[in-house]
Amino acid sequence: MMRPARSHPLWLAFVLHRVSGLALALFLPLHFWVLAKALTAPEQLDAFLRLTDNPAVKLAEFGLVFLLAVHFFGGLRLLALELLPWPARHKTLAAAAVALAFFVSGTFFLEAI
Repeated sequence: MMRPARSHPLWLAFVLHRVSGLALALFLPLHFWVLAKALTAPEQLDAFLRLTDNPAVKLAEFGLVFLLAVHFFGGLRLLALELLPWPARHKTLAAAAVALAFFVSGTFFLEAI
């Protein structure tokens, strides 16, 4: 009988990629709403942008950039899975994708504060 793959690190990489994609899809309507404010009501946009000076919002921006980077680098890993020969070091590539995503989002966070 086959053992479920849910404890495998690559399954966790798949879940992280899927969850980050869903979270980003939920964020997009808010993002487009704020962009629309720039065109239709600039004074409301300015009031909204003053909110971004809050440290909690800066931390949320870090989370958003982390999700975006995880989704991007996880997607690159999946493309490599599809298009390149199957290497034995996929766990290392998955860990490198998360580490690179954390580096990118951490750099953004340090620039934001």
